[in-house]
Amino acid sequence: MSRIALVGAAIVQPEGVIDDGALLIEGDRIVDIVPRGSRPASYVERTLEGGWLLPGFIDTQVNGGGDILLNDRPDVEGLRAIATAHRRFGTTGLLPTLISDDAAIVDAVIAAGEAALAQAMPGLLGVHIEGPHLNPAKKGIHDAAKFRAIDRQVLERLTQPTRGRRIVTLAPELAPAGAIRALSQAGVIVAAGHSLADYDQTVMALAEGLAGFTHLFNAMTQMGSREPGMVAAALLDRTSHVGLIVDGLHVHPAALRVALAARGLEGAMLVTDAMPPVGGERPRFTLMGQDIQVVDGTCRGPDGTLAGSALSMAQAFRNAMDMLGCSIVEASRMASGNPARFLRLERETGAIARGLRADLVHLDAQRRVRATWIAGVASEAGE
Repeated sequence: MSRIALVGAAIVQPEGVIDDGALLIEGDRIVDIVPRGSRPASYVERTLEGGWLLPGFIDTQVNGGGDILLNDRPDVEGLRAIATAHRRFGTTGLLPTLISDDAAIVDAVIAAGEAALAQAMPGLLGVHIEGPHLNPAKKGIHDAAKFRAIDRQVLERLTQPTRGRRIVTLAPELAPAGAIRALSQAGVIVAAGHSLADYDQTVMALAEGLAGFTHLFNAMTQMGSREPGMVAAALLDRTSHVGLIVDGLHVHPAALRVALAARGLEGAMLVTDAMPPVGGERPRFTLMGQDIQVVDGTCRGPDGTLAGSALSMAQAFRNAMDMLGCSIVEASRMASGNPARFLRLERETGAIARGLRADLVHLDAQRRVRATWIAGVASEAGE
């Protein structure tokens, strides 16, 4: 079993930054952090050229990457291509996300996810099924013709046992009585999105087991003085998590700063909502027959509708610091620790701590990715 000591970079932990430490890794696990001069002789030293060593980023909403859209490649190789494309941007754990599609495609993605998890595909934590159980009035770029009501067959499909994690985004106001509770009790992580649910309906859904909010502010009821909406319910709750697309385009940075001031850092997590151009070579792609292209840093449909993002987790991390005023420790919690807790994986990954899996990212002085480790295995591919 390999023993490696990573030195030369500041080590970012939830409690702060260690400036001159040695991170000890044995096999796929973090063993300890010791003063650099106290490195055990049995560990091979690898010197990093400054910068920061952080827990690898975890992205819970990523539709594509490397010129691949999951809807078009709902198979093991599609999952692998997306995970590989995002790893060079520091993402060491992700849930490839299916945009609303037919039942056969949902089945294919779930089956592919299980096959890939059985192979221990690096970086894959599960899959995210975003729709097709959404509200047409908040469809965004989703094809409303694909939307379906939740029935017994749907519940059987979504509650199949899984080796990893499964997120399902739905519109709570359209879910039949008991559906959210049934999904939650089966281990599914239920998120609200593309919804017209009001404040009271959202609070009821939270009581039934709703665990998160997909791209907070976007495609949901907003907060007003007399109609507080889903946004207010999300910001007042302290048990759920909210996904934030910090690209300066989906949501104004001031609105995100208000959300963090109201909610606090706990429960806030960075997501990309990334599309195929991230890590790819082509600035345009097709989604459900619509031509989507990158315009001013984001993906848009023919009528200008937002269609996911061209955001990487590395850029989202930098934006959290530059646009929201987060410290590197706070940005790390939003990019790693909080998503791990949302996925109920905080005892496995999401922080640099003894006994956790060695999922890491090295950022240079400009906060650009230079290397990653997944379960202790290094990759030099970076930005």
